Amino acid sequence: MKSGFTAIIGRPNVGKSTLLNQILGQKIVIATDKAQTTRKRIKGIYTTNEGQVVFIDTPGVHKPLNKLGEFLLDEAKIAVPDADLILFLVDGSEPAGKGDRWIAQNILETDIPVIIVMNKVDKVKKINKIEENLITYKTLFNKNCPVVKISAKTGRNIDTLLKNIFKNLPEGDLLYPEDVVTEESMRDVTEEIVREKILLNTSDEIPHSVAVKIESYTESEDLDRIYATIYCETKSQKGILIGKGGSLLKKIGTEARLELEKITEKKVFLGLEVKVEKDWRKKQSALKNFGYEQI
Repeated sequence: MKSGFTAIIGRPNVGKSTLLNQILGQKIVIATDKAQTTRKRIKGIYTTNEGQVVFIDTPGVHKPLNKLGEFLLDEAKIAVPDADLILFLVDGSEPAGKGDRWIAQNILETDIPVIIVMNKVDKVKKINKIEENLITYKTLFNKNCPVVKISAKTGRNIDTLLKNIFKNLPEGDLLYPEDVVTEESMRDVTEEIVREKILLNTSDEIPHSVAVKIESYTESEDLDRIYATIYCETKSQKGILIGKGGSLLKKIGTEARLELEKITEKKVFLGLEVKVEKDWRKKQSALKNFGYEQI
């Protein structure tokens, strides 16, 4: 039996969270087309008769512009040393860029095996174009890295990817019980789902300026009662998040509540309020308060 840790590393928006959800067959991490959707390392646990893969989904690697950006970069870096295998997920519809080169040189220069996973190949109609792009990624490494071409969105070639992953993992017993798919608590899940609904219902700077904190989470047999605060950086952002007559906040709350009810399989009461925490992304104390600190 094989078991081990596999870190998923790549630039923003290459499909890391979509890939993990596709492999697990269920949604455990939020996935949108906006940068910084993933802000923390999240474990997704895949178990079969062959063994167990503990995937570490990481924030997209980009140049940090503030304390939050530094935290996101550190989250990606920290996932690498303890991994048995690294999936370098890239946008296969484009050639390697400066961001990919930086990741290869600054994070992936390691003895840990690396698989280059070319995502979004379904977007390219000409096969020779994919091969041209592939060469630009392979030349980023001094070692020979296996390559798997996939579509995280449709599930294309995921079985081939999993075969390659198990091939590179060490022999070992299960690291988690076979029915566990994530370490995330319902408080963590709720924060992420509320943030996802904000990402999907707002644009421009709002998604990046928002943090969600669960103030209380009370469970009973037939109802979970949750109170959460959405923090933003300016009064104008607060006004946008609340919307005319509270319309947008209500929409965000309703969409989040309905998704939480599917997960918990019971009724959920979700109370949301919006507060301003000026320039919180630049403040270490605020980052710690919102759970953005290395542990």
